[in-house]
Amino acid sequence: MRKLPIRTCVACRQGKPKNQMLRVVRTPQGEVIVDRTGKCAGRGAYVCDDPECIAKCAKRKLLDKAFGVALSDETYAEIQRQYEQKS
Repeated sequence: MRKLPIRTCVACRQGKPKNQMLRVVRTPQGEVIVDRTGKCAGRGAYVCDDPECIAKCAKRKLLDKAFGVALSDETYAEIQRQYEQKS
């Protein structure tokens, strides 16, 4: 049996299996996207597949810290939309 990789949520700091989380990527071109495949090139950060963690991430601008760049409110809104589409 294969082990599932564990990733840490930027909002709640809990480790969970990678397939239970949303991966957000800052691509080499500088854009920030939600990576549904888990294979996009770039710096990745993980958020629990939970509306509370996503809201906390947006409220505290935690992805700004993870990526070292200032993200717009529209980017956080897009992450929220991607989560709602996945559910």
